Amino acid sequence: MSTPAVMDKTLIALNNLSVRLRRTRCRPGELLVLFSRCLQRSACERKLDEALQNCARCGQCAVCRFLEIRDTYGVQVFMAVGGRQAAARAGAPGIKAIVAVACRKELRAGVFASLRKAVLARTIAWPVGPCKDTTVRMDEVEEAVRWFLR
Repeated sequence: MSTPAVMDKTLIALNNLSVRLRRTRCRPGELLVLFSRCLQRSACERKLDEALQNCARCGQCAVCRFLEIRDTYGVQVFMAVGGRQAAARAGAPGIKAIVAVACRKELRAGVFASLRKAVLARTIAWPVGPCKDTTVRMDEVEEAVRWFLR
């Protein structure tokens, strides 16, 4: 792993530890689950907007699992196309905590952009390379949601 990647991994781990030590709690409506567009399967013919209403919930990518988390816990879920869009949504009034799911580079930038909010970061995996058909351990995402709502 290169030095920048190690630094990103360390920064994310320290941020997550700091958030857990602050013991932030919130109501479902105050929690935003924010994830990167690259978690949608590249071969999917459906064009998803931030509301995710066009998702067929076919189970071939993680998007349907994010919708299940939204439906189960009543939290806000948002798919960001880019960092600026993610930062704008994260900065919205009424958002107290964020579960952010993206690559390390995007998470590093997002953590710094959202310093006033509690952000638990979950890193995506690149099974076929960066920014395409990425995956995430959804059990870790759901655990982060439950931690904020405890």
